[in-house]
Amino acid sequence: MPSISIFNSCLAILIRCFSLFLINSPSFSAGQTNETDRLALLAIKSQLHDPSGVTSSWNTTMNLCQWTGVTCGHRHQRVTELNLSSQRIVGVLSPYVGNLSFLRYVNLADNGFHGEIPQEIGNLFRLEELSLSNNSFSGIIPTNLSRSSNLLGFLVYNNKLEGQIPKEIGSLFKLQALALAGNYLTGKLPDFIGNLSALQVIHIKGNSLGGKFPTTLGLLRNLVQLNVAENKFYGMFPRSICNISSLEYFYLTSNRFSGSLPFDIVVNLPNLKELGIGANNFFGLIPDSLSNASNLELLDLSNNQFKGKVSIDFSSLKILWRLNLEQNNLGIGAANDLGFVTFLTNCSSLKVLSLSDNQFGGELPHSIANLSSTMIVFLIGGNQISGTIPLGIRNLVNLIALAVEVNQLHGTIPDVIGELKNLQLLGLYKNFLQGSIPSGLGNLTKLAKLDLGSNSLQGNVPSSLGNCQNLMQFIASQNKLIGALPQQLLSITTLSLYLDLSNNLLNGSLPQQVGNLKNLIILDISSNQFSGMIPVTLSTCVSLEYVDISSNCFHGIIPPSLGFLKSIKFLDVSCNNFSGQFPKFLENLSFLEFLNLSYNHLEGEVPTKGVFSNKSKIPLQGNVRLCGGIDELHLPSCPSRGSRKLKITLLKVLIPVAVSCWILFSCLTIVYARRRRSAHNSADTSPMEKQFPMVSYAELSKATSEFSSSNMIGQGSFGSVYKGILGEDEMIVAVKVINLKQKGAFRSFVAECEALRNIRHRNLIKIITICSSTDFKGVDFKALVFEYMGNGSLEDWLHQSNDQVEVCKLSLIQRLNIAIDVASAIEYLHHHCQPPMVHGDLKPSNVLLDHDMVAHVGDFGLAKFLSSHHLDTSSKTPSSSIGIKGTVGYVAPEMFTRKRPTDVIFKEGLTLHEFAKMALPEKVMEIVDPSLLMELMENNSEIREDNRAKIEQCFNAVIRTGVLCSTESPFERMDMRDVVAKLCHTRESFLGRRV
Repeated sequence: MPSISIFNSCLAILIRCFSLFLINSPSFSAGQTNETDRLALLAIKSQLHDPSGVTSSWNTTMNLCQWTGVTCGHRHQRVTELNLSSQRIVGVLSPYVGNLSFLRYVNLADNGFHGEIPQEIGNLFRLEELSLSNNSFSGIIPTNLSRSSNLLGFLVYNNKLEGQIPKEIGSLFKLQALALAGNYLTGKLPDFIGNLSALQVIHIKGNSLGGKFPTTLGLLRNLVQLNVAENKFYGMFPRSICNISSLEYFYLTSNRFSGSLPFDIVVNLPNLKELGIGANNFFGLIPDSLSNASNLELLDLSNNQFKGKVSIDFSSLKILWRLNLEQNNLGIGAANDLGFVTFLTNCSSLKVLSLSDNQFGGELPHSIANLSSTMIVFLIGGNQISGTIPLGIRNLVNLIALAVEVNQLHGTIPDVIGELKNLQLLGLYKNFLQGSIPSGLGNLTKLAKLDLGSNSLQGNVPSSLGNCQNLMQFIASQNKLIGALPQQLLSITTLSLYLDLSNNLLNGSLPQQVGNLKNLIILDISSNQFSGMIPVTLSTCVSLEYVDISSNCFHGIIPPSLGFLKSIKFLDVSCNNFSGQFPKFLENLSFLEFLNLSYNHLEGEVPTKGVFSNKSKIPLQGNVRLCGGIDELHLPSCPSRGSRKLKITLLKVLIPVAVSCWILFSCLTIVYARRRRSAHNSADTSPMEKQFPMVSYAELSKATSEFSSSNMIGQGSFGSVYKGILGEDEMIVAVKVINLKQKGAFRSFVAECEALRNIRHRNLIKIITICSSTDFKGVDFKALVFEYMGNGSLEDWLHQSNDQVEVCKLSLIQRLNIAIDVASAIEYLHHHCQPPMVHGDLKPSNVLLDHDMVAHVGDFGLAKFLSSHHLDTSSKTPSSSIGIKGTVGYVAPEMFTRKRPTDVIFKEGLTLHEFAKMALPEKVMEIVDPSLLMELMENNSEIREDNRAKIEQCFNAVIRTGVLCSTESPFERMDMRDVVAKLCHTRESFLGRRV
């Protein structure tokens, strides 16, 4: 009987093994056990908005293991990976994700997820990597995450998480990467962090964490990267870190650390590549032991209180590419303070060297000529350096920025600087430089900022500077320059920040070409010998905020055209020879904060409104014939107006008689023409004409100075646009006069009227009134009157009228804001106005910018109304928008590449759309507007390597969105709701991680 018992036992084992085999076989598992996964994924999909249709394959007709973004295990056919990164998906993450119990890898990065991270994520006990970075997740870090004991990587940087780092994280003993940067976390870095012995990466930059550093960090013997920059940590340098021999990247930048550095700071860190401790309160000497950090590539000790001589032997740091010692107290003002620069000539990869704002003395070493030819940034301003600028500077052929300002350099500016063809920033101000401005500087065609102020330069301003067509800022104040202002300089329409030539000996008149500087903010030519009258063209520089022409020899009246400078905040015309009646129109400049009219020959009544209501803001002394004004000015009362009232009374009697005669004659002249058109006009009257108050031809003629060419601000296919001042309130308006002789113009007028009476949105042009009448000759006249946009069109900011590309001053954030404004307007037209509407002519010239740079879409002459289903992107029915005449949506690619669709490079089938599309994603930095890269470099001294990827992500996102909006087929174009969401997310992400 024992044999039977053994047999039964063996049989039971065989049956159990067979059962396990069936359960684990692919056919059994797929048919019986992955139903839970399928339902969970469908539940996740139901919470998402997926404009790219990535999850369209998630349906009942296809095996879930073939669904896009889903990977199954071979053995069980259960979902092991979920990868939906960079798919423009918006929505919340369903808690049903916790039912995918076989998940090992989750990557939802670079999307638009929001809401909280579900606690059910802790049910995934097999999970090894959770990547949710670059989204908008909020709330706290889920405490249930501790149950995912196999987690190796937790990556949630650049979200909106808040609260403290939960203690439950301390139980994830296998964790290798903890990336929480760019959130709103508070509290301390907990002591338990030292128990996570497998950690290789701690990246918590850009939170609000604080307190002292836990000493337990020194226990992390596998740590490779530690980045706690931009928090609120304080205390001494964390000495325990100095023994982590595996450490390669260490950043304490922008915290509140203090004290001196350990003398042996890197002795036990043989693998250290990057050390960044800038923007703290460290003091004392820089340790000589840094000479032994032979693997160091980046050293940033800037913005601290280090002092004394720099004794590091840089000759052993051969792969160093960036050295930043700026804003300390280094140097002792001695002749050999910069001796260490000679050692830097052995650093063959050196690109960035900043020694500015210290106490370095001695002459500028001629050994800088032997620095690496890869150098792109050399900043040494704000020291006590003497000597001359060495001619060997010409060897640094890749320099983008050269700044040696606020030193004691003498001699001349070497003409060889003109050989540095990549130079974008040249700062030489506040030295003792003499001689003339070299004409060779005109060869620097990429130059954006040139500052030569506060030297002893002589001679003329060279006309060759007119070749610097990317120049945004030119300062040559406080020198001894003579002669006339070259017209070529005023042809640089990119000049947008500064033109400062004050305190020189310049003479002649201010050329009419000053009107080319439409984007200029600051104009200062004070304390020279300029004469003549203020050119009327100055009024076209509508971006001006600061104008100082004081202490010159200008004469004549202060022209009323200055009243068009609606952005002006500071205006100083003092100490000239201006005469005539007091410029009362200046009281209407609502942003004017300071006005100096003193020491001229003005006369008449001083107003009391606007800037004139504050005595301290309006120096008037030296004008002896003024009267009136506020009481605090103590000016005499103005003469009686009795005689003037008598003249007005006579005019009131005589004018009606003359007008009556003229009206009688006009009526007899046009009555016949009106009768002939009566039937036509009654049939064509637009509902718009009934909805808005009508304005007469006479009123518009008066408002625009009889439609003077000097008031013309634009011209299109069906008419011209004039700037005008309308009515008693003197409202500044834009008057679009329809050219009824142009074929299709009347139809365009009616279409625009129909469109504008149905729409209301902050990013659509606001109509004030219309005119449907006849002119003084009885000819049909039709016009639309709009709110005036003080900053012109996007076309003006991107391109000149003569097709010469200019570098505008629009920053990346301004362009993103404009793109979002335009997208919001089009989203409204497509989805929120009844009936829906297609604009049909969206291009930069039809995007107008108000005083606050808010974009407004205008020109609805080609707009078409559609039924609601035509703009339903889920529907595949033919859209009536196919075949609508108008422009393809080039606005987004054009804004960020600054290339017109008609650019000369677009030929043989290449279009702007294809040009942008082909650059995605690896070459996007090669096609973006160079002025954007310059802006980023100016804000950060240079585009840092660790930031380049982040900036590139932003450009990739907006260019990709532009490409999707400009595909030829309407079916393939991105839904405008998704466009707005994507652009908003891109802007938020960029601002959140910008450093």
